[in-house]
Amino acid sequence: MDILPILIDWLPYLLSGIASTLGLVLAALGLGVLLGLPMALGQVYGARPVRWVVGIYVWFFRGLPILVLLFLFWFGIFPALGLGELSAFIVGAVVLGLRGAAYQSQIFRGAIQSVGEGQMIAARSLGMSRLTAIRSVILPQAMRIALPGWSNEYPNILTDSAVCYAIGVVELLTITSRMVTQTHITMPIYLAAAGIFIVLNYGGLKLLHRLEKRIAIPGFGTGAM
Repeated sequence: MDILPILIDWLPYLLSGIASTLGLVLAALGLGVLLGLPMALGQVYGARPVRWVVGIYVWFFRGLPILVLLFLFWFGIFPALGLGELSAFIVGAVVLGLRGAAYQSQIFRGAIQSVGEGQMIAARSLGMSRLTAIRSVILPQAMRIALPGWSNEYPNILTDSAVCYAIGVVELLTITSRMVTQTHITMPIYLAAAGIFIVLNYGGLKLLHRLEKRIAIPGFGTGAM
């Protein structure tokens, strides 16, 4: 049976699934930065209790499978907090972002530590406060150094987003599963879905690699890692 007419008929639904998948990925990446960067700073410059709390967070979210985390938040934590009315999409994006923050915090931590304590000492000797030195001297360099490792989070979150179908998120895998149920055509449809994921993966990484080259510090950071 020719798969092309079926894909054309389902194209609006496939496009909505692709948009939902990319929405999950972008939201998770953004949340990962918002949480991961402060945690990295806390691990490098924070007091021992701060480092301890961040370490537990990283241990928890990196130690559990994504499916377990989704079920834990969907059926347990969010309802217990009175947030049971949240949509499946929001829950999926938040869980992916919380888990991504655990990984991204370690990427940012390594990048911050690679800048070197000497630059902090030099900035303080010029009269900068510790916060100003971090914001104006350390972070601009560290974020460039971290970009190659951070960009690798894109394909990780993209593949993890497919698991969100388990809590009812209508993303790409959900749409293709519905296509299989209604058409009874299995392998060609799933191969088409695999092809779409590959295109999304390659296209996103291509854009991020271009960004890496544009902001790279010559002879340092991206070229040295």
